[in-house]
Amino acid sequence: MFDAQDAPQPPKVLTTPLEIASNLRMLQESHDPLIITFQDRTQRFQSYVVDVNRESSSMALDEMIPRDGERFLEAGVPFKVEGFHDGVRIAWECTTALTIDDSRDHRCYRGALPREVVYHQRRNAFRAALRLANLVNVQVAGDKLKAPIKGKLLDVSATGCKLRFEGDISQGMQLGQVYERFSADLPFGLMSTPVELRYLHFEERLNITFAGMRFHNISGAVQRQVERFVYQLQREARQFDKDDDY
Repeated sequence: MFDAQDAPQPPKVLTTPLEIASNLRMLQESHDPLIITFQDRTQRFQSYVVDVNRESSSMALDEMIPRDGERFLEAGVPFKVEGFHDGVRIAWECTTALTIDDSRDHRCYRGALPREVVYHQRRNAFRAALRLANLVNVQVAGDKLKAPIKGKLLDVSATGCKLRFEGDISQGMQLGQVYERFSADLPFGLMSTPVELRYLHFEERLNITFAGMRFHNISGAVQRQVERFVYQLQREARQFDKDDDY
């Protein structure tokens, strides 16, 4: 029997500060990844909501991966933000300036809460879109590690990737360190390349460590593997968006 709860629902536009702050805080507490796309540009960047304050109508986004997206931020280029939580698409546009803040433990971007947020139930498309990425196991090894560390791939671009590891591995890794043997079990074969650790954060509530890696001296053959996988993910994402466009 058809389950009406799984049926796509029309998008809702949230406009009250209470609704907007509540949904952004949900993204923050679940550590759901965000995709950032700047106006007139196709490259995607990843971030997270790291602070929401309804009283001051302010919020903060985590440092972008890859970080070179900051040049668009500093230039005041408008951008779109999209996240998913339990099959719900939560998206908004940012047309006001954000301030880069590196005064605390890690870099973030602070600004005003959005005036509108699109809330769109799209459960089936959400599950399908994550299907491929969830299959990718990764391993980080190198002379500076006592033993290889196994985790999961969260996101990948032509220049780097974001990883998730169970437990707290932050004491055994160092920012800026190059690890010679990073491998990812892509759907069409194993890829291996050195990586440089650019971001590391242990989320105690989830007992998960998140790491951002930049590919280091990547070979042409491996670069083509990565680009093929990125293209495959983007193509499937576009297809899911098309199938779910009502």
